[in-house]
Amino acid sequence: MGGSGGGGYFQGNIDSTLKQVQEAKEKSKNEEYQARSNAYLNELLGQFNDRDVDAINRHLDEIRSALEKDIDGTIDLRFGGSVAKHTYVDGLSDVDSLVMLDNCELGESSPELAKNYLADRLIERFPKSEVTEGRIAVTVKFQDAEIQLLPAVSCQNDVKIPEASGEGWSQVNPRAFTRVLTSRNDQTGKKLVPVVKLAKALIATLPSQQQVSGYHAESLAVEVFAGYKGPFTNKEMLRHFFSKGAEQVMSPIRDRTGQSVHVDEYLGSQGSLERKIVSDAFSRAARRMERADSTGRLEDWQNIFGD
Repeated sequence: MGGSGGGGYFQGNIDSTLKQVQEAKEKSKNEEYQARSNAYLNELLGQFNDRDVDAINRHLDEIRSALEKDIDGTIDLRFGGSVAKHTYVDGLSDVDSLVMLDNCELGESSPELAKNYLADRLIERFPKSEVTEGRIAVTVKFQDAEIQLLPAVSCQNDVKIPEASGEGWSQVNPRAFTRVLTSRNDQTGKKLVPVVKLAKALIATLPSQQQVSGYHAESLAVEVFAGYKGPFTNKEMLRHFFSKGAEQVMSPIRDRTGQSVHVDEYLGSQGSLERKIVSDAFSRAARRMERADSTGRLEDWQNIFGD
């Protein structure tokens, strides 16, 4: 009986050692996965933010000087740079600058006319540079940088920018928008804006009825990261955005920046079918991220972004 007890003792030590080895392997595997998945998200952000900041600032100064007789000033809204390939606007934080056109008559016309007016002035001032018009923004392509500008019409202290559709105007307080987003970005260790960029990239892969506007995504981020206490990593914050965003999107978000009564009026009233469709899409995105973490497969993250 004594020998049997000794065998059990040694067997227990062997089992304990094997368990420790297995746990060490699992830990190493998980750390490798965490590093690779975060590196992948950082690589995506690098594609979004690969811009020459000094060149952009220099060209913005040139644009201000060239248009000073035609405009009422500019408001810079850059939070880490636009996606240069975009010729439309995902949200105000994707724009290099608002160009304030002090022209009440333009405010009574269509946004298309304001965009045409800005493009014409830029073509006159920069004849050697390519000027193109997107849905609501104008892009100037210099040799070393592309600058994306959004026409805004100011009239008697009111400011309007084109709606995302380009068919109408939104009343705005762009400086208030800048303060709100910048404040929340600071509270999250400068991580909020990168996460918003990743969220927009993922949202862009969804069917149109499951998407939200760029400004709505930014407003959602401001809401869902209020008081956030989780890890300040792109991966964890992105999952939080879609998980909590699925709940938040079911109710209208009051526009604290003055752009409208609600930032998401296009989705209808609280609990609408349109909101449910978006909420379900956000929930699925969050679950896919959870499954990717449970399986530890980088390929699952790449599939989420359509790679």
